[in-house]
Amino acid sequence: MPLVFLCCSAWSADTLKSGSKRFTESYILGEIVARAAASHAPVEHRQGLGNTAIVFEALRTGSIDIYPEYTGTIEREILKQDASVPAEEARGRLAELGIGIGVPLGFNNSYALAMRADDAKRLGIRALSDLGKHPQLRLGLSHEFLGRADGWPGLSRRYALGHSTRGMDHGIAYDALSQGHVDVIDIYATDAKIEQLGLRVLDDDLDYFPRYDAVLLYRLDVERRFPEAWRAIQALQNRIRAEDMIRMNAAAELQGKSFAAIAGDFLAGGQAAANASPDAPMSAGIKAETSIGLHGRLFDGNLWRLTRQHVFLVAASVGVAVLIGIPLGIAAASVPVLRHAIMAVVGVLQTIPSLALLAMLIPVLGTIGMLPALIALFLYALLPIVRNTCIGLQQVPAGLRQAALALGLSRRQRLLHIDLPLCMPVILAGVKTAAVVNVGTATIAAFIGAGGYGERIATGLALNDNTMLLAGAIPAAVLALLTQWLFDLAEHACRRVHSRPAATEASGG
Repeated sequence: MPLVFLCCSAWSADTLKSGSKRFTESYILGEIVARAAASHAPVEHRQGLGNTAIVFEALRTGSIDIYPEYTGTIEREILKQDASVPAEEARGRLAELGIGIGVPLGFNNSYALAMRADDAKRLGIRALSDLGKHPQLRLGLSHEFLGRADGWPGLSRRYALGHSTRGMDHGIAYDALSQGHVDVIDIYATDAKIEQLGLRVLDDDLDYFPRYDAVLLYRLDVERRFPEAWRAIQALQNRIRAEDMIRMNAAAELQGKSFAAIAGDFLAGGQAAANASPDAPMSAGIKAETSIGLHGRLFDGNLWRLTRQHVFLVAASVGVAVLIGIPLGIAAASVPVLRHAIMAVVGVLQTIPSLALLAMLIPVLGTIGMLPALIALFLYALLPIVRNTCIGLQQVPAGLRQAALALGLSRRQRLLHIDLPLCMPVILAGVKTAAVVNVGTATIAAFIGAGGYGERIATGLALNDNTMLLAGAIPAAVLALLTQWLFDLAEHACRRVHSRPAATEASGG
């Protein structure tokens, strides 16, 4: 097992790794950084790495080298400060972790709350303090905003807000608001849909939110390892205005353009992303991308790569779980004292939320990608394999065991030649359950850069793109059905093998 996992975590030290969080603007900025450096060094963009905690831990441990961040997030979420921190103090504290802060990109993307303009006008709401007069309003807030130090907990205290809240992905919040499922959402000031949906951005009249100037966080050894690439990245300083960022976000979310194309157009000074109005007619290139449809999304050039990654995640994790889970099941069935302890441990592992487990494994292992994903999937696969092995062995008829003893078979011989063959269909059913479940769970691995079909699902969530979501969900469903069918064939063959001696004996009698 360690050999398999260590091979998966190997990475090239001479590749500059750009990271990004799981929302549109971060995808675009991460791609701009990667493309700016690409002509000077080998570059990889590890996109959609979940929330701040995950992507910063990836930077701290060296799994990525650089990613776009915001000053307010650095102060409140990373440095855990309740107020603004002087630049030199922030720089010094980050340097202790081997992290640098710099290259201000040129725009401020503050948090804010917004609601439908008609509702705001009807209720007389213009500022956040006005929300307290309307406790019936339903708030739909992103999960990260609900938990951030500079998010809902502090905001609700500052403005004495007691509203009920509903957690949702930032990508679907705008749809939920426009369809009337919620009344207020958290937004970023550069979101493209604010103007499109005619929303009222509520004034922060008590000055709760700090400035969120876009900067780059990077490992301090980047300048030494990639001197030319670093100079190219530094050339991005103050190049992106707020209106440029809004237009680039619009190109992705409203016009369906790819992050790579948007970044390429911006760096080339093209008109399609950075200089076009969000409401302007789409160019021919953008129309070509948005007209691809589900078939084009499914069978693009990434399908085979994503399939290989997804199959490897499932096969490797379940394979190791079989090697460890079956002996654990045998021990649980043979030693009653151990049974409750073993079943309790594998049962508790199954209850840990997948994304939480992945986040906990990153600082422990010091890396993102395949290694923590494989370990998490391996742990999730243990319960059905251990449980079914234990139950199958307990169901072996006592008469057969006594007959084996009478024939002089040792406990090991009885286990190998009688007990395990008889309970093999039950064990296979447990392995099948583990494999099918892991096909679905493996989609979460994309949030820490492990690839697979989850890449499309994460991108679809960020863009609220149902076609992209389906392009990731459909192959995962097909793979789950194919996995179940293959195991059904194996179970059927196993039962035929066991029924054949009985049939032969009956015909001979």
